[in-house]
Amino acid sequence: MNSEKPADTFADVLHIEFTHEDPTRVEAIMPILPQFHQPFGYVHGGVTLALLETVASRGAHLHCDMTKERPFGVEIDVRHRKSAQSGHIRGVAELDREEPSKVSGMKQFWNARAYDDAGDVMSEGVFVTKVVSLEHLASRNR
Repeated sequence: MNSEKPADTFADVLHIEFTHEDPTRVEAIMPILPQFHQPFGYVHGGVTLALLETVASRGAHLHCDMTKERPFGVEIDVRHRKSAQSGHIRGVAELDREEPSKVSGMKQFWNARAYDDAGDVMSEGVFVTKVVSLEHLASRNR
């Protein structure tokens, strides 16, 4: 039986460490571990996507009034440009803009980039969150 405390979140499982956090920009670093490789020995693109979604989601969380609303990821569009086999990936998300949602709430558009240790862009794209009021969530659960 394993006596170690299980990881609290997906970010913990991926060993993501936040290095800068504010409501319009979030940065984090993640090691490239062998278990994050695809079969050919390079970091799996899904791991990079998970880092980008994590930094953008954290930014959305910080940008919201959590006493009144919650952000939910609704879309991610990312292009992979290069990969890596070792080192670290640095994820950066910056708030681009907000727009009213067609149904309710607001949408936030986050530009997200992943960099390798040399500073080259590995992946880049846009992550969209929908910010929904707690009142709206409660009405949907009734």
